[in-house]
Amino acid sequence: MEEPEMQLKVKKVTDKFTESMYVLANEPSVALYRLQEHVRRSLPELAQHKSDMQSWEEQSQGAIYTVEYACSAIKNMTDSSVYFKSIDSLLKHAIAMKDQLNAAQGRSTVTPQAKNPPASS
Repeated sequence: MEEPEMQLKVKKVTDKFTESMYVLANEPSVALYRLQEHVRRSLPELAQHKSDMQSWEEQSQGAIYTVEYACSAIKNMTDSSVYFKSIDSLLKHAIAMKDQLNAAQGRSTVTPQAKNPPASS
């Protein structure tokens, strides 16, 4: 009779012990300790990631500014094509006028020589 009675007592003791360990392992202060340990281990890595991300953000902002500036310059160049066309036509007109002046000067210098031939000796 002692054997089954003893087994029942042992079972009760082990059940109570298991329940106590379960309660102790899941107590809020233990959970907070585990959370604190997790944060302590994770925080340096997270701080490094934050620093890296800030650095990448600064580099990205610089690149974005450069691209926007280049786009603005190209747009301004495209808008100035009207002025370049005007300059081109004015230059062509000036060259044509210069050619006309040169032709007129060439005729005027050739004509007086034809009227006054050089003297023969």
